[in-house]
Amino acid sequence: MAVVAALVVQGLWYGPLFGRARLAEVGPGGLGLRAAPGRTLALTAVLLLVTSSMMGHMFARVGAGTLAVKPWLYFMMSGGLAGAFVIPSLWISYTQQRVSTRLALIDAGCVMLCYLAMGTVFWLLGH
Repeated sequence: MAVVAALVVQGLWYGPLFGRARLAEVGPGGLGLRAAPGRTLALTAVLLLVTSSMMGHMFARVGAGTLAVKPWLYFMMSGGLAGAFVIPSLWISYTQQRVSTRLALIDAGCVMLCYLAMGTVFWLLGH
């Protein structure tokens, strides 16, 4: 369910919210648009499954009792993963590829919201 939530967020983010801005950055022949949409979706889902599995493991290690009395940990930990690890590594990669700051910020926003969406699913399922 966490993967589905993240895919919905991503679909909205790169669809009606920032789809045109991203297309303006990468252009119609850009690398990100060359792959077949079904293949991109499948790979994204698999990678999100890896991420959500690790996130679930992380929450399990904290424990249901702790999470019950400190529910903000779901959001702090999922957002913290995105903000402290994933987004910086994305930006390091983007620096080497000379990706624009605008596109890096759009992608970082998507990553943060996807991770928070996954954390929200774990929170909702933990109740």
